[in-house]
Amino acid sequence: MNDEEFTKYLLDRLRQLEESNMRLLEENRKIETERRIVESQKIKQEREIRRLRSELERLRSPPLLVGVISEIVDDERVVVRTSSGPKYLVSVSSLIDKKELTPGTPVAMNQQTLAVVAVLPKEKDPIVYGMEVIESPDVTYDDIGGLKEQIEEIRETVELPLIRPDLFEKVGIEPPKGVLLYGPPGTGKTLLAKAVARKTNATFIRVVGSELVQKYIGEGARLVRELFQLAR
Repeated sequence: MNDEEFTKYLLDRLRQLEESNMRLLEENRKIETERRIVESQKIKQEREIRRLRSELERLRSPPLLVGVISEIVDDERVVVRTSSGPKYLVSVSSLIDKKELTPGTPVAMNQQTLAVVAVLPKEKDPIVYGMEVIESPDVTYDDIGGLKEQIEEIRETVELPLIRPDLFEKVGIEPPKGVLLYGPPGTGKTLLAKAVARKTNATFIRVVGSELVQKYIGEGARLVRELFQLAR
């Protein structure tokens, strides 16, 4: 084999090795991609296994009793009335925010210790949710005619305490907690209330008084409480 043939052989061999190396690199990239896919699937399956185990443990756990707080004794104990009737002095879990514990709050209790372990959402009466709620009324004082004196009075007794409470604190005057607008239908009472709500950036809630009159004792008071909770 002369020098020219040997050189050609070396070049061919080098090209073959480079091509083989490229194939190996490509296969390695494919294997690495497949490995990452398999690893991702493994992580997803492990997460799903943990979720299913957690759900299984939840289903295996004993049911909780439902009660309503009657009285707050201290930060660690409350008096609870159960759905069956009796009242119990029970402990409160340290994981519960004590600010959520108020009389009338429904809670979940452990069957064995009767300890309060969770605060349940309060049920709202459909009547309350069905009331007209306007977050930003479009009525202004300029839309109301012939009630100049009434507008001045309501601005002094309702609007000013809401916008500038510091003025009342400065002079030591306690502003009224509410006002009563009376008169025949169509004289501007509702328009005045909407105008005040717009001026003070308040929410307007329209309630018909007859809706608060209920058949059973205590139902009307409960609706009023839920109405104020809705307003807050």
